[in-house]
Amino acid sequence: MTTTTLAEPEKNWEIEEFENVPVPTDRRRGLGSVSAVWFGFPMVLTCAIFGGLIVYSLGFRLGLLAIAVGNICMMLYVGALSVLAGRTGKNFALSAAATFGKAGAFIPSAFLATVVIGWFAFQTGMAGAILHDTLGWPEQLTALAAGLGFIAVTLLGIRALSVIGMIAAPVYIVLGLVAIGLAVADGGSSPTSYQGQAGAAAMSFGAAVTLVIASFIDSGTMTADFTRWSRNGREAFLAAASAFPVGNSIALVIGGLVVALGGSADPAADGGNFLGLLVDHGGLLVPLAVAFVFINLGSVCAHCLYNGAVGWSQLSGGRMRRLTLVLGAVGVVLAVAGIWSYFEQWLNLLGVIVPPIGAVVILDQLVLPRFGLGPRDRRARWHRPAFTAWTGGAVAALLTHRFAPWLSDAVIGFAAAALILTLGAAVTARRDKELTA
Repeated sequence: MTTTTLAEPEKNWEIEEFENVPVPTDRRRGLGSVSAVWFGFPMVLTCAIFGGLIVYSLGFRLGLLAIAVGNICMMLYVGALSVLAGRTGKNFALSAAATFGKAGAFIPSAFLATVVIGWFAFQTGMAGAILHDTLGWPEQLTALAAGLGFIAVTLLGIRALSVIGMIAAPVYIVLGLVAIGLAVADGGSSPTSYQGQAGAAAMSFGAAVTLVIASFIDSGTMTADFTRWSRNGREAFLAAASAFPVGNSIALVIGGLVVALGGSADPAADGGNFLGLLVDHGGLLVPLAVAFVFINLGSVCAHCLYNGAVGWSQLSGGRMRRLTLVLGAVGVVLAVAGIWSYFEQWLNLLGVIVPPIGAVVILDQLVLPRFGLGPRDRRARWHRPAFTAWTGGAVAALLTHRFAPWLSDAVIGFAAAALILTLGAAVTARRDKELTA
């Protein structure tokens, strides 16, 4: 008779997330399951705020164009990284080792795994701030309670992300449409005639595109943490496309419509945040609005915390669920401390530093090898050309932000990093050819 110790089930329970190895082919998940993880992710109230700010600055028609351009950029960016993940089954940290080196990969992986914890903290703090502003709830206590709930969801792993994504997306769409209907009923005019009201404070078209990209560029770069569960590269791309352009566009456009229809009380500050519109009409909409905040922000928080926990698990050799508790606690402390007030600076940082990371990985592993270019030894501890390209791209994006604000920091950073890496690989290949001639 065989006895089973308590340690054995716990070990099996923890290893199923495959933090330190590629996901085996027999454990991959179907397109619907992985798409559910990504589709519901951008369906977040933050995107309604951003969509409203864009339309408030540029007007409805030009605002929609900026949203479309930003989402096409994200589709190509996240889609390419997802193709790589679907082919290999590797999470971002494992994939980064092939580009930045086994030791060098620690830097971009640790940076992104930490950045997403910042997003977790921002969104958790946002839950407290929104319910405080709309219903007078105690902000810090609400953020604390919400954060603990979000941690609990994340502990359930990838399956929970699929489920909460399938719940959060339709809830967002339904309540967003209700808000649009209320704005129309309150006397909103045709949204297509809305020209924007930001005046001299309006963001440029390029800045609006950057805002769309920056809102999900960190988890988008770490898409492999989700799409490594796909059965192949094609399904991984389609799963990512369910978010960019589909889910993210819906989320942003709803916020833009709320502003264009006059449904936002303070579009300059709150963008297309439609929660106040729901609460102001009272009745059943009040409890629904409260539930919406926790479901909606809980979805994005769980995704971000999962990203961070998987990343740091691979880097530290730990387990995802244990890191979820540690990193979640840090994020909740930051949320309660009021990190939400630094939101604008956070987005600027993401738009400048993150896109070149993905550009380097995409070029190095998907594009350059087709032309016989790339690192000669994937087992090297450091790949200096990758860091040179990342740094060059970030500098180019920073200079764009400072001296050419009408352009998109994120797009310039990506293009500059790709160009630097390509030129470096071409020069190296030519030099090697001359030495062996």
